[in-house]
Amino acid sequence: MLTELRIHNFAIIDKLDLRFGPGLIILTGETGAGKSIILDAVVMLIGGKADATFVRTDSDAAFVEGVFQLKGPEREAVHEVLKREDLMDDPDYVVLMREVRKEGRSVARVNGRTVNVGLLKELGGILVDIHGQAEHLSLLDSRAHLGLLDRYAEVTQPLSDYRQTYHTLLNLRHELSDLRKAQADADRKIDMLTYQAEEIEAARLKPGEDEELRKERDRLANAESLAQNAQEALAVLEEGSPEMPAASDLVGQAAQALAALAKIDSAQSELANQAEVLLETMSDIVHSLRDYLEEIEFNPKRLDEVEERLDLIHSLKRKYGGSIQSVLAYGQDARKQLETITGAAERITELEMQEARLLDKLAKQGSLLSEKRKSAALTMSKGIETELGDLKMASARFTVDFQTKPDPNGVPLPDGTRIAFDQNGFDKVEFLIAPNPGEGLKPLVKIASGGETSRLMLGLKNVLARADEIPSLIFDEIDQGIGGRVGMIVGQKLWNLSRMHQVFCVTHLPQLAAFGDEHYQVQKLIQGNRTLTRVERLDGEPRLLELSQMLGEVGEGTLRSAHELMQVARQMIKGK
Repeated sequence: MLTELRIHNFAIIDKLDLRFGPGLIILTGETGAGKSIILDAVVMLIGGKADATFVRTDSDAAFVEGVFQLKGPEREAVHEVLKREDLMDDPDYVVLMREVRKEGRSVARVNGRTVNVGLLKELGGILVDIHGQAEHLSLLDSRAHLGLLDRYAEVTQPLSDYRQTYHTLLNLRHELSDLRKAQADADRKIDMLTYQAEEIEAARLKPGEDEELRKERDRLANAESLAQNAQEALAVLEEGSPEMPAASDLVGQAAQALAALAKIDSAQSELANQAEVLLETMSDIVHSLRDYLEEIEFNPKRLDEVEERLDLIHSLKRKYGGSIQSVLAYGQDARKQLETITGAAERITELEMQEARLLDKLAKQGSLLSEKRKSAALTMSKGIETELGDLKMASARFTVDFQTKPDPNGVPLPDGTRIAFDQNGFDKVEFLIAPNPGEGLKPLVKIASGGETSRLMLGLKNVLARADEIPSLIFDEIDQGIGGRVGMIVGQKLWNLSRMHQVFCVTHLPQLAAFGDEHYQVQKLIQGNRTLTRVERLDGEPRLLELSQMLGEVGEGTLRSAHELMQVARQMIKGK
């Protein structure tokens, strides 16, 4: 609900800071005092027209800000929008702001952050309904009618069951679509995938094989040089020459000498040990070199084989991935696709049978949903016509129009026809109204604006009070064309409605104003050749005086009548 409203430099309003509570909030004042200007400011706040003419003379910009407390069904819807736009702040409140500059540029903000006007309008549509401003009236949006009817009919569980089947069908149809596309392209794709899978499988690749082959290729290509180097090392270590003994012989002699030295000087035994280790190491090197020489292969044929294998691997990696692992994964995927395509015909037949069963199930669930809606629509229509009779619109007629649309891919009906469906069922719903005799039923969106519309909406809102999730309702011109006695009935109905919604009402009827939980007087003042609007909350004697002024010239009679109006309003409220 709207808890705070700030309006600065807007038309004749220089500064207003208002706080509101729940219940029925009445605004009264003489014609031209600024009541409609306050409504214009609220309309701009929730995404309506922002005109440079709103900017107060000698001001740079007009500013409107509203603080809304979230504590009803609207809380979840507002949170969804705020999370989507990353604007969540205090989970219990949302702050909307609109500013229009004198050059015509406007700025919209939500929770202090700049947004586009479309987002402000989206949030405003969740938070406020302005009756008397058709462009902001949710009931004049036929797309909202089905949701209102469903909440009134209390079909949460049947709708949930239907939607579960609906989403299962959507997933199945998505799989069917993919399979049918695959089958339509099957011949060409089978040839290509078969070639790719067989080419990769025939290669019998092993992870890391390419690296091992490169090492082998290097050894084969350099076998002569490798053997020569190894033999030279062996000659130096073990064979020696006439001019130079073998290194192992020299180290052996040194080891013997150091061993003899250590027997005499034990402090040098470590040197003798190191010499022995060196001799053993040289022996190991010689042994390893002989093994290596035996492994060196002078095999041009094997070198050609290795080169060919590496070329094959390089070609496969170029076509199917940058590594052997990628090539193998590609081959596995190709084989899976082949299995999918070759098994598509059987799977399509199976899924088509499941689809038929799901459509039959949807038809039954949708029919049950439709029956409950139509039953609730009759009850709702009677209730609304009763409400309209109380509001002196006894000749008005209301009904809910149900339509379906043929669709060859839709749900089957008993007569063999098929109709379109979506996640809400197959009913297309619209509220129809005939406000006056002889006019015939017309869509609610076609009805005239003004007081008649406001009374009609009041009747609708009273019947749909529990189904309507918009927390704050504003009624303007609702007293147009009605007298005092009907004004009491309208006041009572507004008060009843305000038990489930915060209701604002701009009125000239004291009979209606007497029902307010909060009463605000809007006054126009002249100060220093400037026109100003002031709003004052009235209680006790000031409120009685305002009601008396609304009845006529203030005197003993009008004061007594105002007091009686207050008493009658309290009695009518208690009677409820």
